[in-house]
Amino acid sequence: MLDGLRARMFNWSASRKGSQPDRILSTLALKKGDRVAEIGSGGGYFALRFAAAVGPEGYVYCIDVNRTFLDLVARNAKKAGLSNVVTVDASEMYSKLPKARMDLIFLRSVYHHLEDRAEYFRKVAGLLRPEGRVAIIDYLPEASLMMGPPPGHRTAPETIIAEMRSAGYDVLGKYDFLTTQAFVIFKVREGL
Repeated sequence: MLDGLRARMFNWSASRKGSQPDRILSTLALKKGDRVAEIGSGGGYFALRFAAAVGPEGYVYCIDVNRTFLDLVARNAKKAGLSNVVTVDASEMYSKLPKARMDLIFLRSVYHHLEDRAEYFRKVAGLLRPEGRVAIIDYLPEASLMMGPPPGHRTAPETIIAEMRSAGYDVLGKYDFLTTQAFVIFKVREGL
């Protein structure tokens, strides 16, 4: 019951006008047939939008540690008539996702939860196509505590960029239209 409420709260937060979901989607520029993995899909707000954007020839893999969240995403995808949404327990991510096939790996408000992030993203690189991207959105440390999570659940964009560079990624774009969150897109450095 509590997890279902949390999932709905996550969806509300992602869908708010101030969260600018339409602009995020526009910036990501997904194409029909793309394969997207959302790490920490929560209630699935973005996953369902991604699924509509990539069309029936594309796939969206919703990855989370919380089975209740994944079940909710699966139910909502079915209600929306989206057959291209696949839910994956985070512990099975590397065995269930196709290697070297992801066009986009997306994380929103999840980065700060990951341990040994450089090592984590070195491993994630094996899931990406050569031109694949990783998009990270996380709350800014200096953003008002009235909006978003407590201080320990925030990451400065400089920290994200430094850690991703040490994992072998280069910045493709850094966006500042989200007033309370960092938004950076990366690609694997050529030659790695």
